Formats: sequence, C-alpha cells, structure tokens
Amino acid sequence: MPEQSNNSQQNNRQRKRRGGGPSAVLAPGEKPKNFRKAISDTLSYMGGYKLAVVLVVFIAAVATVFETVGPKVMGRATTLLAEGVMAKIRGTGGIDFDAVAKVLLLTLFLYAVGAIAQWLQALIMTNITQKIVYRMRKDISEKISRMPVGYFERVQTGEILSRITNDVDTLGQALSQSISNFIWAIVSMVGIVVVMLTINVTMTLIALLVVPLSAVVMALLIKVSQPHFKAQQEYLGIIDGHVEENFSGHLVIKAFNREEHVTEEFAEANEKLYESAWKSQFLSGLMRPLMRIVSNLGYAAVAISGGIFCVKGMIGVGDIQAFVQYVKNIGQPIQEIAQIMNQVQSMAAAAERVFEFLNEEEESDAPDAVIMPDDINGAVEFDHVSFGYDPDHIVIKDFSAKIEPGQKIAIVGPTGAGKTTMVKLLMRFYDVNSGAIRIDGRDIREVTRESHRDNFAMVLQDTWLFKGTIRDNIRYGKEDATNEEIIAAAKAAKAHHFIRTLPGGYKMVLNEDATNISEGQRQLLTIARAILADKKLLILDEATSSVDTRTEEEIQKAMDALTKGRTSFIIAHRLSTIRNADLILVMDHGDIVEQGTHEELLAKNGFYAELYNSQFEHVA
Repeated sequence: MPEQSNNSQQNNRQRKRRGGGPSAVLAPGEKPKNFRKAISDTLSYMGGYKLAVVLVVFIAAVATVFETVGPKVMGRATTLLAEGVMAKIRGTGGIDFDAVAKVLLLTLFLYAVGAIAQWLQALIMTNITQKIVYRMRKDISEKISRMPVGYFERVQTGEILSRITNDVDTLGQALSQSISNFIWAIVSMVGIVVVMLTINVTMTLIALLVVPLSAVVMALLIKVSQPHFKAQQEYLGIIDGHVEENFSGHLVIKAFNREEHVTEEFAEANEKLYESAWKSQFLSGLMRPLMRIVSNLGYAAVAISGGIFCVKGMIGVGDIQAFVQYVKNIGQPIQEIAQIMNQVQSMAAAAERVFEFLNEEEESDAPDAVIMPDDINGAVEFDHVSFGYDPDHIVIKDFSAKIEPGQKIAIVGPTGAGKTTMVKLLMRFYDVNSGAIRIDGRDIREVTRESHRDNFAMVLQDTWLFKGTIRDNIRYGKEDATNEEIIAAAKAAKAHHFIRTLPGGYKMVLNEDATNISEGQRQLLTIARAILADKKLLILDEATSSVDTRTEEEIQKAMDALTKGRTSFIIAHRLSTIRNADLILVMDHGDIVEQGTHEELLAKNGFYAELYNSQFEHVA
C-alpha cells in the first residue's frame, strides 16, 4: 500500500531505531505478569483432558504407594538380619534366610510395579501435552485468520511468530515435564509422610520441619526471579522480530550501508536478552542447591534423633534404616517441586503471551448479518463516510460518492490523502466511524465479511506470492480453475510469454519471497490471479507500478478488458494510466476536492490539473 495508516505510523514512531535501516526493536511495555491468571488460563485450556489427568493422578498414586512402601518392607529385612546376627552371637538361633528372601522378593515386586506405573503415567501425560500443544497451534492458526488487519499493522511479524513458536514450545515442554513430575512429587510426599508417621511420630515431626523452610526459600526465589523470566520471553520475541525484519530488508540494509547500525541494534537487544536469561537461569539454578542444603539439615536432625531413640530401645535398627531412607526420599520431591517451579515460571511467561494473543479482539459480524449474494450488480455508494484510525484524528471527512455498476473509478491524490484508506473501508478491513458504504443498496455492515470480500479481486502494489508453482500461485484466485483457464488468465495479463521462458514453465517453483523472478514478473502473476478470480468488484492499487512502460501499456489493455462490465477502483500515482476512467475522484486530506472525467478535470485547471501537469514538468 502506498500509504500507512495512522496506527502504523504511530507504531513506527514507537519503535526504537538506531540507524534508520529497515529494522526496529519494540520496547517491552507489557504490564507485570499475572502469574495466577496465566496458570488459571492454562488449567482452563486443559479442561477437556480432566479425566485423563485424573487417570494420571491415580496411576501416580499407585506408583508412589508401591515405591513408598518399599523402604519400610526393606527395613524389615534389615531388622531380620540384625536380629539373626544377635541371636547367633547369643547362641539362641541364627539368620532366617527364607524370611529375608521373601521380604526381598516382595520389595522387588513393589519397585517393579511402581516403575511400570511411572512409565504408564509418563506415556499418558506426554500424549495429553502433545494434544494440548497441537490444539493450541491450531487455535492460533485459526485466530490469525480472524484477526483484524489493524493488529498486523501495529505488531511486528516476528513478535507474532515468536508466540506461535517459542512460547508454544516453552509451554508444551513445561506441561510435559512439570505436570507428571508435580503429581509424583505431591503424592510421594504425602505417602512418605504417612509411612513415616507409622514408624515414629516424633522423628516425623523433626523431619517435616524442613518443609516450611523449603517453602519460604522457594517463595523468595520465585518472587525475585519472575520478572527476569518475563523479560526473557519478551526479548525472545524482540529478537525474532528483529531477525525477521532485517532478513526481509537485507538488500536495503546493504544498499544504504547500514550493517553496522543494524548490528548495534541486534547487539543491544541481544545484550538485554542475555542479561534477563542469565539472571533468570542463575536464580533458578540456586533453587536445587538451596533445597539440598535444607534437606541435609533435616537428614542430620533425623539421624541424631534416631540414634538416641535406638539407644533407648524405642525404635529398631531396620526402622532407623527405613526412616533415614524416607528422609532422603522426601528431599527428592521437595527438590523436584523447586525445579518444577522454575519451569512453571517459564510456562507462565509463555502462557500469558499465548493467551494474550488468543484473547485479542477479532473481526466480528453483526448477529443478524446475512450472506452477500454472488450475483451482485456492483453499484457502490459512499454515504457521508467519516473515519479515523484514531477517533480524535479523522482521516476521511464526510465522503460521499455514487458509483454505477461497471464503472471504472480512479482515486488519485497526494500521499496521505486517504486513497488506500478508502479501499480498506470498502473491503471492511476497518468499519466507518459514521455514515455508510453500500453495495447494491445494502450496508456492507449488514453482511458477513467473508461473503462481502468474496465479491472482490485485488491487485496491490506490494505483491504477495507463496512458495509453490506458478500455476498454484495463479490458481489462488480460483481453486477449481483448469489449466486452460490458468493459461488464458496468464495470456490476458501478458504473463504467458515470460512464464514459458522460465525453467519448468508453469511448474516452476517460486521460493518463499518469489525472488527467483523479477519484481515486474511477480506483479504480472498477481494480475493474472485477479483476472482468473473473475469478480464483480476490482481493486487495483498501483497495479502497474513495478513494470516497465512497454509492459504497462500491454497490461493497460488487459486491464481495460478485465474491468469491462465490472466495478473497478483504481489507485494510481501515474495519472496517465487512468485517463480513460469513467470517474476520477481527486482526494486531498480525506476529502473529495474534485471529481469528473480526465478531460473535465483538466478543463477545470484545478487541483487535478496541477497534479497531472506536475508529472511532466521535469521531463526533458
């Protein structure tokens, strides 16, 4: 588009530029992260998998029960050995190896069942998280198609891509690892505490003193590290946006020798990402060693108290051995929870960004919107239209015009006059602030956007082609088109000749940016696509701006045939291309200052005549 919206201009002014190249870094301006809301949104999103999660909890409980009982059963074997040794010393008996063997076999069985249950739990949880990630990517993809154009004009492409890739990946990995581990840790702690209480209540209370201390340490570290995790996710998006933008503008950067400035911009953003990542990872890395210190304190206290109770005959040797093992085991879930909290922080940072995108306002139709018929006549009316991207800065002021079916309407004027804005309003990329736009007498706000836009074909100044064959790119205008129809459209657009000269012809595969053909050739393909679409309403926004004069003349002939019988809106800077228009609307500062045919406007010797003649003032 030759003009930018006020929103886009304002957004560009907000970008931090250091060298004037085509790169820009958005300063992070998001509010502090709402940790609870992010977790709540994630859990709500998982609502469809509640039964599966309950099954995982049950399996985890089974695994934990078997693993938790294991040390106590093994402690019985130790007690049998100790009693047998003492009996042999006293000469009253010996070790009952059969009893010890039975205890050891039972222990082996318990651990084997626990291991199988853990494997099954991990399998189910992995399946759940991958389905959640799949659904999330699907929802984001569908969300993009429902987003208003204004969103993409104010948000960097790289920032959106970061949410789809980095944030969803972070969320998926955290869900996969954290949920099952968290379930295991909680159930393990509960099971271990219950078994410890059956052995000795006093020693259990001593061991549990480490739990509140661990909770305090975790809470402090989370509070300090959370802002750094937030900044890390933000700057990942900024880096992605920077790379994407500079890659697409690489030729411009090279042409203006802005490599050094672009490098400085990237280094600045990369340095901030490094700082936030280093701080967040350093603080999260402290979690495990601090938890280990706390656990060891509890371990030492239990060992001392156990020795005292054993000397007093209040507890057996096997029970001490089992209890010490439980104390050691209870430290593992505590450390696991500490590690999970680090992952949960990253997950919360990513989840908030993902759900923020999913909750963005969408294009919506009126509840009683109807479907626009395919057999429209093409009469268009602008009835006192007023519009501003910002309500306080009106761009289009009281615009009125009536276009009959099949007329060719040219919209001309200086940059910023509102030409492209009129097209955006006509396509319902934005809705008018006041007034109405009607097609065949029906307000376009009364019909669905999809059916409304289905009556339009567009050729823009900025060509868009996707990676695929030339045939598929032309067929984009009509998916069920035959090869004969595609070739006919290419001939009408004067593209058939150059396509035949390319390796593979219509089967040649264009790369992602279609840079393996020239700018003019790309424009011809988009024109062929519009011709093939065969719509009643056409929008041509500087459609011949990228072709040479000779090709422009050929395309102009094709355009005359294309626009015949169709209502056409042509935005042009080269006024020589619209001399045969049925009506020329001359815009300036959002108003129609003149209208008429080319000859009528020249005869007035007004604003249009000044624009037209200025194009030839410097021609030798």
